[in-house]
Amino acid sequence: MDIGSVNYLPYEDFVDVFGNVVEKCPLITAAVWSRRPFSSLADLEASINDFIDALPESGKEGILRVHPDLTGRDLQSGTLTRESREEQVQAGLDTLTTAEVSRMARLNTEYKDHFGFPFVICARMNNKATILRQLEERLRNERTIERACAIDEVKKICHLRLQGLVVPEKSNKL
Repeated sequence: MDIGSVNYLPYEDFVDVFGNVVEKCPLITAAVWSRRPFSSLADLEASINDFIDALPESGKEGILRVHPDLTGRDLQSGTLTRESREEQVQAGLDTLTTAEVSRMARLNTEYKDHFGFPFVICARMNNKATILRQLEERLRNERTIERACAIDEVKKICHLRLQGLVVPEKSNKL
């Protein structure tokens, strides 16, 4: 759909369509609906990012806590959101060896124990090797640095999900 169609969506439809651009956080899209009309896809994305940025640190951590563990029980049991499943599969996380699954599970547990929220990375911009490496490296971050890094990853995920839902504006240049 184009941005004009987005602007005409009733509240319920807007939340239905965009409710998972930030994983399991339809409240964010519900809140930005009132900021219509959006002049562009970039304007819609900026509204979402501004909402996230305005949250207190506890709200940002709430966004992170609802993310699934990469290759965790949600992937194994098939209970991931459609978007998360597609993103994890695209990154090759469904093809991990037994040793890689064990390593990922161990690192996910260490990460969650250390930071209090699951490891978040934009899987579509990475592959299984870089995801494992980033998980290991980011475990060394200070909590405030890592929270900011994880929120940046949430925004990358949101960006790609929005691109999949809204047709970019055509340029008027000849």
